[in-house]
Amino acid sequence: MKTVYDFIIKDRKGNEVSLSQYQGNVLLIVNTATGCGFTPQYEQLEAMYKEFKDKGFEILDFPCNQFANQAPGNEEQIHEFCTLKFGTEFPQFRKIDVNGENADPLFAFLATEKPFEGFGPGFKNAALKKFAHMNNKAFGDKTYIGWNFTKFLVDREGNVVSRFEPTYSMDEVKAAVAKELDK
Repeated sequence: MKTVYDFIIKDRKGNEVSLSQYQGNVLLIVNTATGCGFTPQYEQLEAMYKEFKDKGFEILDFPCNQFANQAPGNEEQIHEFCTLKFGTEFPQFRKIDVNGENADPLFAFLATEKPFEGFGPGFKNAALKKFAHMNNKAFGDKTYIGWNFTKFLVDREGNVVSRFEPTYSMDEVKAAVAKELDK
């Protein structure tokens, strides 16, 4: 059975990294953007990382510019923004596509394991759904991710256990991480 540990990705400098190096850790894998309404989630992600990193927790950050061009900079510009504005210390990888013919295989796998089930109820979520649909219709059946800051929780064995859309409460994400770490 395939797990996230079977994937090789590229760090922000272009070097290959095997996700098997994270074996035994609980992972939160996130596609991010620096100019998105959800960008302030970096602050909560960093706080969660600081709280849990010594318990075997890692956040893997993958910038993506496929959603209304909200991550326009290069890897170094994005990294500088995140470290200066939010003090991020968790690993940030090469900017990738998460949808379409060039979608990163890791994100295609994650989304196949935990498919999109909607942004949730409420006016803001309905508005995001409409905007995301317009943005993503070009990707057709290769639309894996609905928007920036989609998060996948991975257990210590490399299995995808939960998916959190950007509209989910970060308190809910944190609770799920804490529960997974306690297993």
